[in-house]
Amino acid sequence: MASGTVRVDIEGHVATLTISRPEKLNALDLDMLKALADAADEVEANPNVRAAVLTGEGRGFSAGGDIKAWGGMLPQEFGHAWVRHGHRIFERLATLRVPLIAALSGHALGGGLELAGVADIRLAEKQIKIGLPETGLGMVPGWSGTQRLVRRFGAQVVRRMALGGEIFTAEEARLLGIVDAVVPTGNSLAAAREYAERIAARGPAAVEIVKLMIASANGEDNGTAVEALGSILAAKTGDLKEGVASFSEKRPATFKGEW
Repeated sequence: MASGTVRVDIEGHVATLTISRPEKLNALDLDMLKALADAADEVEANPNVRAAVLTGEGRGFSAGGDIKAWGGMLPQEFGHAWVRHGHRIFERLATLRVPLIAALSGHALGGGLELAGVADIRLAEKQIKIGLPETGLGMVPGWSGTQRLVRRFGAQVVRRMALGGEIFTAEEARLLGIVDAVVPTGNSLAAAREYAERIAARGPAAVEIVKLMIASANGEDNGTAVEALGSILAAKTGDLKEGVASFSEKRPATFKGEW
């Protein structure tokens, strides 16, 4: 039986993904990771969605990985079934074709900050705290805290959190570039939806292309952005139409170099 779920609600062109395990501050276990993956697939498959919001139900955004879920795992199981599995799902969220806005209504610590890090935009309520406390438990960040977060926030900021154990307020996080804006308590979801609507009103093809281009420039896509953009461009050419037609008609293709 699943220990929680991730709801997907679509209104207009905006999808809202709500992590729903409030009794555990939306901590993630294997069931919750699967629910996040399923939610990402649902958003990706809906052509009407132009932007998405990620939020948590109740008092917290997400407490990150549930220690009870991984604390008893053997090292090899921990590395494969937990860390690598979580990496794949967080990467799935980070590479959604539509922009993702995180509404941080509660503390984002450890895996919770790594989850917030997959978003393109982060809006934080003024009372929350942000950090990477894993080394204080004898653990290391495992869901791209030392990789994606370094690319997006800078190495020195991550050093201060992961090595020094510094915990930042929402305003400190804004000044450091970890979050994009600070909003009053209770306003993060509304603010994130408003920002998502702003994105959804722009040219959807251009937005998707720009997201891919930024990922490529930031070294995040491992070639996906280049191949996706190239494939989209090729799919619009007259040469492709001729190639498909010649294959169907069992004749040599006559390419004209038509774009």
